[in-house]
Amino acid sequence: MYDKVLTLSRLDQAQARIETLAREVTADGGPPLAQELDEAMALAKDLLRILLDAEGKPYEADADLLQLWKYLVKGEPHWNTIRDNCRELVYYRNCLDLGREDALPPQPRKMIVHTLRHLYLYLRSHCEQSPEETA
Repeated sequence: MYDKVLTLSRLDQAQARIETLAREVTADGGPPLAQELDEAMALAKDLLRILLDAEGKPYEADADLLQLWKYLVKGEPHWNTIRDNCRELVYYRNCLDLGREDALPPQPRKMIVHTLRHLYLYLRSHCEQSPEETA
């Protein structure tokens, strides 16, 4: 059993961080793309950890984004819905690490924010619709 109110509150706190990131994207002289992506990856991991905690699923503290998704999806195939969002953020990181900024979408900063918002909305709607006993 999990505390639905606490889980929703934690998700909303993460969403506030997403909106702060979105404001930085539109501000002149925002953070470098690599820094913004690091923050986005940390936010995405936090979102998944919130749901892992809510569902009582164990995970490694230092797990990367895709490992966290694998822990979450195990036994719950509906979480496949967010797989591509997680993979998209990892793809952006790989592009930057390989010096292939040309392989990024035309507006990667906006896409990062859209991806984070999608993750948040899916996770929050799942929690809202879930009974407290099963998350």
